[in-house]
Amino acid sequence: MSPNPSLKTTELERFLRYVTYDTQSDENSTTYPSTAKQIVLLDRLVEELQAIGLKDAVRDEHGYVFATVPATTKKANVPVVGFIAHVDTSPEADGANVKPVIHRDWQGEDIVLPDDPTAVLRLRDNPMLLRQKGNDIITASGKTLLGADNKAGVAEVVAAAEYLMQHPEIAHGAIRVGFTPDEEVGGGTKYFDVKKFGAFCAYTVDGEELGEVEMETFSADSMTVTFEGFNTHPGFAKGKMINSIRIAADFVSRLPRERLSPETTDKREGFVHPYVVDAAVEKTSVKFLIRDFATAELKTKEDFLEKIAKETVAAWPGASVTCKVDESYRNMKEVLDNYPQVVENAREAVRRSGLQLHEAAIRGGTDGSRLSFMGLPTPNIFAGEHNFHSRLEWISVQDMAKAVEVIVKIAQVWEERA
Repeated sequence: MSPNPSLKTTELERFLRYVTYDTQSDENSTTYPSTAKQIVLLDRLVEELQAIGLKDAVRDEHGYVFATVPATTKKANVPVVGFIAHVDTSPEADGANVKPVIHRDWQGEDIVLPDDPTAVLRLRDNPMLLRQKGNDIITASGKTLLGADNKAGVAEVVAAAEYLMQHPEIAHGAIRVGFTPDEEVGGGTKYFDVKKFGAFCAYTVDGEELGEVEMETFSADSMTVTFEGFNTHPGFAKGKMINSIRIAADFVSRLPRERLSPETTDKREGFVHPYVVDAAVEKTSVKFLIRDFATAELKTKEDFLEKIAKETVAAWPGASVTCKVDESYRNMKEVLDNYPQVVENAREAVRRSGLQLHEAAIRGGTDGSRLSFMGLPTPNIFAGEHNFHSRLEWISVQDMAKAVEVIVKIAQVWEERA
């Protein structure tokens, strides 16, 4: 249950409202935020934060919403702690006209989504549902994603802020709240002003499993391998045309089939992932995601790809290849290891909430990855979201309430240990 029975539905009520806003981001956009519709919800959040007493709530020109829960502690040395969530939803599934459905007192049956009977949330495919028997499960109606990633986190942070404002007897330092756009398209921290945010550390509320604290991510690069050939009229091409599409296909076919790909790796194994091909006879580019928990291993994988690319070109006289690497983000553990209290205080808050602590390395990244290297140590804690980026996305009402409780207890732990 929530920290206060009188607020036991506030995070739910907010969540059901927030998911009706279409905030899908766009990876092909040249604006920031990538879609103007994200601003609509961000402005609404400013109004709601001001309404619960966060008088300094404001949205800046880039879309970031910052606000402060004033300190109640009598101690002078309590660090300022932040909680961050993102408003945008993934471009991978429709985020417009979301109709949330609450399945009360779920008893283990398959959940058929009402607007598409082929969309079925099955227990056998979702082992984390095993813990939810008797709880209330929220899904979308079958045509769209739900938006729990990350509007659940948004609702939980606002609900926790409201609870702290209504209970000044709870001693805590100043709490900074931050809501960001464009996380799903890799731009969530592009204009994030760490100095202006003004916190010693922060927590993104964007995780999955109840009791989860995440302090390690992949390190990530992107790599573009570009093959150049020669184009001429196909009717007179003998001995002249060098088709870069065929060269790129040859290159991709030389990649290992039983290792180094997302579909053949798990746990702490890294991978190389061709995910976009921009093809024409004259020039073809293959874009890769490069991932590993050890940053040094990124270079090993990139050298491996370059070696295969050069071997491929050698088999196609007259062709050439260039390889370009761009840094994406780094494993936040490299920073968080220097701030053990940031993670330990989150662990303690989870324990005090009566939850089993779950820790795992994220096979992906979060805004916390970049923020940590920008000077704001930022691990990730659970929001309760599951099957993100999917029409089968779900969350439980009870997990959301526990997330609110953990946020409040993190604030308390920091004050007590200052």
